[in-house]
Amino acid sequence: MKTDSHLQKDVQEELKWWPSAGAAHIGVAADHGVVTLSGQVSHYAQKTKAEERAKAVYGVKGIANEIVVEPVGSFKKTDKDIVDAALSSLAWNSDVPGDTVTVVVSNGWITLTGTVDWQYEKDAANRCVHYLTGAKGVTNSIVVKPKAKWVDVKNEIEASFRRNAVLDARRIQVLTNKNSVTLAGSVSSWSEHDEAVSAAWSAPGVTSVVDDLLVTM
Repeated sequence: MKTDSHLQKDVQEELKWWPSAGAAHIGVAADHGVVTLSGQVSHYAQKTKAEERAKAVYGVKGIANEIVVEPVGSFKKTDKDIVDAALSSLAWNSDVPGDTVTVVVSNGWITLTGTVDWQYEKDAANRCVHYLTGAKGVTNSIVVKPKAKWVDVKNEIEASFRRNAVLDARRIQVLTNKNSVTLAGSVSSWSEHDEAVSAAWSAPGVTSVVDDLLVTM
């Protein structure tokens, strides 16, 4: 078991290893496996990259991301600039169905609304606006309403877990209720956690995934 000081140092070193995380402007604290990220960066992508890399460090059980995004100089854009860039990016992405997503920007914060058939389409829309200059954050309120007919996909999801080299299927329980899937149990890393949630979302007819997985070391 890592001490808090050891975990803090490991996260700091991981952030330094990835220049896109903006480590020079980010503070790291650790308390019983929970890492708090603080500081100020110019890009929303830096904030999310810092969280992503911190989660990849062994021993991290949770993240409190308190990093503030404040674009300065040439990175500062008007809300109209950001809306135009977001609509253009969405239009050029083949994974986002045309005319299904609405973009609202308020003080640099992007909100996406609309309806799509699959979770991957919702995720693709999020990626389209994730790296836009001037954006301070993204709220993805797109609703997944699948056209595919719902069947009880419990066995199919479990089979998917068994095929996946990253996952230990024996430690994950799958429960289904109407169009919802609940994942319970434990995983050994955040990458395993994210893989399990992504695989559950890939099942036909799923409209929600309840994530009750615990990350244990």
